[in-house]
Amino acid sequence: MPNSPSDAARRVTVQRKGPLLLEGPVEVELEDGTVVSSDRFRVALCTCRRSRRYPWCDTSHRDRA
Repeated sequence: MPNSPSDAARRVTVQRKGPLLLEGPVEVELEDGTVVSSDRFRVALCTCRRSRRYPWCDTSHRDRA
């Protein structure tokens, strides 16, 4: 059951000039309804849309930061 007391809270780390860091595993629903998932212990979600691996960050933001 979502939001039950037994569910552990997910931590999201917001960085000023970088990706959103989430404690995994995660599922991300894209604008077109596609769902992508990662079972890593921490994932970086791209917020600048420069990533060639979108929605996952590949540090492309560093080129123009």
